[in-house]
This record gives sequence, C-alpha cells and structure tokens, in this order.
Amino acid sequence: MKEKLIQNAQLVNEGEVSQKDLLIKGEKIKKISNCIEPTGSEELIDASGLHLLPGWIDDQVHFREPGLTYKATIASESRAAVAGGITSFIEMPNTQPQTTTLKALEDKLERAAKDSIANYGFLFGGTNDNLEEIKSFDTTQAAGLKLFLGSSTGNMLVDNEQVLENIFSSTDLPIAVHCEDEKTIRKNLAEYIKIYGDDIPVEKHPKIRSEKACYRSSSRAIRLAKATGARVHVFHLSTAIETELFSNEKPLAEKKITAEVCVHHLWFSEEDYAQKGTLIKWNPSVKKASDREALWKALNEDRIDVLATDHAPHLLKEKQNFYTKAPSGGPMVQHAYPALLTAVQQGKTSLEKLVEKACHNPAILFKIQNRGFLREGYFADLVLVNMNQKFTVVKDDLLYQCGWSPFEGTTFGARICKTFVNGNLVYDKGKIIESALGKKLTFER
Repeated sequence: MKEKLIQNAQLVNEGEVSQKDLLIKGEKIKKISNCIEPTGSEELIDASGLHLLPGWIDDQVHFREPGLTYKATIASESRAAVAGGITSFIEMPNTQPQTTTLKALEDKLERAAKDSIANYGFLFGGTNDNLEEIKSFDTTQAAGLKLFLGSSTGNMLVDNEQVLENIFSSTDLPIAVHCEDEKTIRKNLAEYIKIYGDDIPVEKHPKIRSEKACYRSSSRAIRLAKATGARVHVFHLSTAIETELFSNEKPLAEKKITAEVCVHHLWFSEEDYAQKGTLIKWNPSVKKASDREALWKALNEDRIDVLATDHAPHLLKEKQNFYTKAPSGGPMVQHAYPALLTAVQQGKTSLEKLVEKACHNPAILFKIQNRGFLREGYFADLVLVNMNQKFTVVKDDLLYQCGWSPFEGTTFGARICKTFVNGNLVYDKGKIIESALGKKLTFER
C-alpha cells in the first residue's frame, strides 16, 4: 500500500487544534509533524482549509443482523457509518437470536468480518437466566455487557433484583444499561390508552416514557453500582435531573460510573413532534428543550462522558404506524457527525470537546487498543471535514437500507469529505470506496 501524506490539515486532537501534516503507512499513523517533506513516493492529499479528526467510535448502534435484515445489515449500515465519519462501532445484543450466548457472539463477529467496512465490536447481553454464560465467556471477545432495565426486546429485560446484583458483582467489564422504569411506563401507557386507544398522539410519548421513569431507573442502577463496585455506563441520558447523578471530579479513566448522550436528544425537543411525528419516537423519549440544554451543559462540564447515535433503523411504513404500533428508534450514523459539527458552529460546544466525547472517551472507557486518537503508531482511522460547506440531507443521498432519515430537509453547516479506516480510504466526496474491510476491535484486558 502506498504511503499517504495528508498536508496542511487543521488537526483536532487531545484538546488542541493546530496545523499539522500526517503520514499514513499501511494501517497506522507513521508520523505527525508541523511539516513532513514528501519523498516523491507518497500519495499527497492537500487538506488546506480542512480539519482532520479521529474517526468517531460509536458505542451504541443497532445494525439489525442477524434476524432483522429486512431493516438493515452490517454491510449497509457500516457503509452509512463511514460516510458519516464513524470508523468504529459497538453493536447491541437485541438481534435475533439475541447475543446472550458465546455462539451468538461468535456468529456476529464472523458476519462483521465478512461484511463490515468499519471496525466492529459487540456487547454481550444479560438476561434473568444467563449469569453462567456471563461468567464463562472470553471477555476479550466483547466490548462489554448490555443490560436492559427497561424497554427490552425478547427476554432481555433484567427485572430480577438478585440477578441484577449478581451480574453487577460478577464482572469487571463495562456494564452498559438502558434505564427506564418499566412499571412507571406501563402505568402511564395504560392511562393514555384509556383516553385515546392505540392512536395516542405522539406528543404524549415523553409523558409515557417520562422523566420519572428515567430517573427512577438510572438512580437505581447507580446505587447498585456503588454498592457492588461495578463499572456502569448509563446509555442515552434524556433528562436534566439525571445529569445530576454524575460527577466530573475524576478523570474518565478513574470513573466507575459514566454516562452517554445521543445526538437526537441534543438536537430535537418535544416541540419537534408536531412536524416529525413518530419519526422522532425514541426510547428514551425526546423531552423538553430545557432537558436538551441541560444535557449540553453536562456534556461540556464532563458529567456526561460519551457521545453516541443509538442508530436503530426501522422501515418507514413501520414508523408511520399509529403510536402503539410504531417502533422506537431511527437511522442516525450517516448524519450524526455533521449534526454535531453544526452544533459546534452554533456555539453549543467546541470542536475539541466533540472529538473528546465521540472519539477519545469511548476508546478510554472500553479500553480499545490503539484507536480514538491521532497518535503515531495508532490505527489511521481519520476523517477530513470541511467546516464551511453546507449541505442539505435529501433522500437520494441516504445510504441506510431503510431509506429515510429524521434529518431529511435539514441543512448542516459542515460536511464529511473523506474517511479513512485502518489507513484505507473508504469514503470520498459522496462515494463509498470498497478498498478494504474493517477490523475487529481489540481491548486492553
């Protein structure tokens, strides 16, 4: 493979933005310097006027394979991901079959090795009855554990208190938790069904999947984490009150309790239901504008540690169903980086903070080896971005298999120009380059 020399880029890394050259040799970053003189043998890439960022490590996606491939596949969604500057993903266990056995985990790893253009890892799922599987599987094969404490599929709701305590006490892996109190949600849903039947106005979604349901579950998970010493990572915060449960008193590497926020909870608010309807029906729900502002504040203050997409595609005809039949979730990976780069332009956060939360911190939290930073010797997972190029999301440009996006019609202020995965150019000016497949993420364990 010919060496690639990226010249004159505004490199964003580890809290700094500075003009640098970066040399790629094979899969790795060979050199970063103020000026690297070409020898004549390299492929030269002029990045004047562009920013060079690490590829996003998205720690929460649903790529639907196996079992739900009519919605999406690892092949289709990984290509949408690299088009959006996401170079590595960690996929969730609620597929069919669920990733709650070693056999199912091995099957997913094999599928990704054949089809994924991005780097890949998977969470192992916990249930009320697979504690022995959790204790016995090779922990180097999974990024961590996933527990549904609400809004589960199949039999993945972990609602046995003793089982939950046993799982928290039985592993050193990061335990990622979906926190919504199921009893509260069922009670709220029953009340609204009495009024509206199945055709509940979607504007009631944040009343059904309420602030109380979120806080009750997340505070419970944190109490249990403190009691057991478990390493707990709370997925997709959606409320202001939940942010108060998390601290910035320690650096991330020393934290035992961490939090994530997703792009849709930072972009949309309940005011958007009138226009978007069930297209922005997520679990947890999109809530008040004041919740959104509190999430931004907690992110900037380092009480929230990680940015993610919770990419969860469904068919458009499914999403357009009436409330109780419309599934929650939506496709996000192709447009998450542009959305947050636009938020940087709007002054909601800094470019350095965005890179910290989307790239550096997932690598630290999950102990991913040699990724997430622009460092010599690290894998060349890179994204070149034009911070001054507007574009509007249109259906014809979507790479999601499901063929729709909640961002259709939205104009962003920044664009992904090129994406490199392991030194290979895989996306260039609107086109996927089938140059190489991604690699399995490895962990320092």
